[in-house]
Amino acid sequence: MAASLGIVVPAFDPDVERLTTYVSELDERFPDAQIHIELDAPGAGIVEALTDLPASINAVPYRRGKGAAVTAGFERLDTAVLSFVDADGSTPVDSLAEVLEPVLSGRAALAVGSRRHPQADVESHQTFARRFLGDGFAWLAGKLLTVSLSDYQCGAKAITRAGWEQIREHLYEPGFAWDIELIAMAGAFDLRVEEVPIRWEDQPNSSVAPIRTTIRMGRTLLAVRHRAKQLADDSLHQAIADRRGAPTALVDRDE
Repeated sequence: MAASLGIVVPAFDPDVERLTTYVSELDERFPDAQIHIELDAPGAGIVEALTDLPASINAVPYRRGKGAAVTAGFERLDTAVLSFVDADGSTPVDSLAEVLEPVLSGRAALAVGSRRHPQADVESHQTFARRFLGDGFAWLAGKLLTVSLSDYQCGAKAITRAGWEQIREHLYEPGFAWDIELIAMAGAFDLRVEEVPIRWEDQPNSSVAPIRTTIRMGRTLLAVRHRAKQLADDSLHQAIADRRGAPTALVDRDE
């Protein structure tokens, strides 16, 4: 029997037409999946415009961040496999199917879509500066974390329910750094991680400010590395943690 599948689509100020088209494509490609939209700070009429989609919707009147939204979505689903894709449709549905395959087949606990894999097919609208910052961050993350990948931030990932249950209480980053933390915690628990090349079309109207986001994520990377080392019983990082107050995991925060 095939594993049940859940797909979370986190969205902040989405293009309603694009999101509607994308969710319809997801439903057509994965007719038995539970599709769930986590919507942050929707403008007037957005929720109403999405109500006829083949998906459940949870909307909050403020911006939580991508990581907090995906976490909330995963917590609402009861499927054997959990996945997420960005609301702008940058990951085609056939590429999502390729990301899901290692997890659905039982070959991996976490599958990570990759735009920087040598076999990826990328149609990019990014500026040179944005590509340079992204490549540099991926290189640094590969040096600092136990899981070495060519792309940590691609908006297409899938994880088993069992893997999520191990990791969920160790995720703290509400924003874009959540992806890094998810992968780092998978490494700390010795979960099998597989990187999957995808076809990707970068959307030029991204809400991400590349320089500010990269600087913030660089600082966060060090914190994530510390928490992963702590979970792996590194004595130095455990001693550091003992001197600090314990942060509140995303799953324990009030929505």
